[in-house]
Amino acid sequence: MDTIHRIRAHFSESAQVKLAAVDALAPLIARAATMMTDCLLADGKLLACGNGGSASDAQHFAAELVGRFERERPELPAISLSTDTSLLTAIANDYDFSQVFAKQVRALGRAGDVLLAISTSGNSGNVCAGVAAAHEREMSIVALTGKGGGRLGELLAPADVHICVPHAVTARIQEVHILTIHCLCDAIDANLLGDET
Repeated sequence: MDTIHRIRAHFSESAQVKLAAVDALAPLIARAATMMTDCLLADGKLLACGNGGSASDAQHFAAELVGRFERERPELPAISLSTDTSLLTAIANDYDFSQVFAKQVRALGRAGDVLLAISTSGNSGNVCAGVAAAHEREMSIVALTGKGGGRLGELLAPADVHICVPHAVTARIQEVHILTIHCLCDAIDANLLGDET
């Protein structure tokens, strides 16, 4: 298979996965956006966490809200828990890597805040621990997963939102995750500022 053919195959599969998932995921994304908007309107904040590519997605989400997505608006309080290397390495060294998000959630999270928990497999131990800590703080959870949702899916409360990409390939799941993040940012802006005409 030549390189151009491989690239075309990736584009085609990515598009097919997104189109196949839209009917199942759109109502969940809308519910998550409403939950996040309500949190912000109540003077709460959004925390986000994940590992590897999901850490990048957590940072991307926070950057779009603190800075801007596609429209000018006041800054929104969002924090990625994946960015502070001194804090991450201190917790991992002094306690355990499984606690790097949970300890930050306990320090920063308050009742009514929302945690965006991102794990492609749903089995990231530190993300699961972060979700447990968020529940202790009476926070709501929006979980982005794939591959059936794993342990993370099992930890969620009925009021939480589980956006589980119905696919098993990590790259395709991550591609739907970043589209979902863009949809969340757009919906939050529309909820706060009204639809653009």
